[in-house]
Amino acid sequence: MNIPKTIKAYVVQLVHEIYKGKIEHIELNSLPKNEVLVKVQYSSINYKDALSATGKNSVTKSYPHIPGIDAVGQVISDSTKTYSVNETVIVTGHDLGTNTYGGYAEYISVPVHWVVPLPIQLTPQQSMLIGTAGFTAMYGIKRLEREQITPSKGPVLVTGATGGVGSMAVYFLAQLGYEVVAATQKTNSHEFLRTIGANKIINTEFIYAENDNPLLKRRWAACIETVGGSLLDSILRQIYDKGAVACCGNILGQNFSTSIYPFILRGISLLGIDSAYCEYDLRLEIWNSLSNIDFNKLPNSFITELKLDSINKHLDSILNGMNVGRTIVQI
Repeated sequence: MNIPKTIKAYVVQLVHEIYKGKIEHIELNSLPKNEVLVKVQYSSINYKDALSATGKNSVTKSYPHIPGIDAVGQVISDSTKTYSVNETVIVTGHDLGTNTYGGYAEYISVPVHWVVPLPIQLTPQQSMLIGTAGFTAMYGIKRLEREQITPSKGPVLVTGATGGVGSMAVYFLAQLGYEVVAATQKTNSHEFLRTIGANKIINTEFIYAENDNPLLKRRWAACIETVGGSLLDSILRQIYDKGAVACCGNILGQNFSTSIYPFILRGISLLGIDSAYCEYDLRLEIWNSLSNIDFNKLPNSFITELKLDSINKHLDSILNGMNVGRTIVQI
């Protein structure tokens, strides 16, 4: 197989304290020396990619850097012989695109335990439509299922419902038969949310507690919570008895204050979702569950596909909370 010496990549440089990303040609041997070399077909755009590309939250420690926490493509070589040449594989999470050169490049080089085979029911494009956002959403649903949160238990709230994780959570929950309450501040997105399965749409502001009482009126059986901060405290006080909140985001802040009463008087559970370092067997289970989802019911407005050289404005959009649905990147 003819492997090039130079490859195209979206490279972020730190120049005079300003982070600038552009398409460059780099040496293939500048990639890390790992076990599996993959020729990338598609990546996707996530909030974490935008943080990495702009130097925010110390997601990436050193520059120049290639973001892209998701990738799908064909195996070029595998020193462990776990995967065959030309086998299509997915890499999401771990350190890809954060401090290891990521999916916004024609090739990636990764450890073998980062790699999972593409389920036969999914196309490469669908796997990146899912990406880390969809994987995280399904991981959260799996955690709720462990807590015996079934569709019969009552409505499930999804915060940040128009974002990558939130919108995927709305769609998956609806596909699985749950009553979905979508929370958003984007008043122009209500029709979009109904189209992907939301039964009810509320403004995020209505979730915030009106007083400091440690327990409030029970409103939801569970929640996929993607934004964090003080909103999480309000939600915990409004969950049904034996309900659960799967927490996977910090857009509104990394800290929150609450009391012990929702836990000891209503028996609720707060579930942490760490999709980046999910163990391999569970990662396979989640991808297999995702392969059973019918993606044909998604509206065209849910999916944006772009070329690598059009990535800058979309990174800005997702960082500013203006993105709706999912964006995949053809490499």
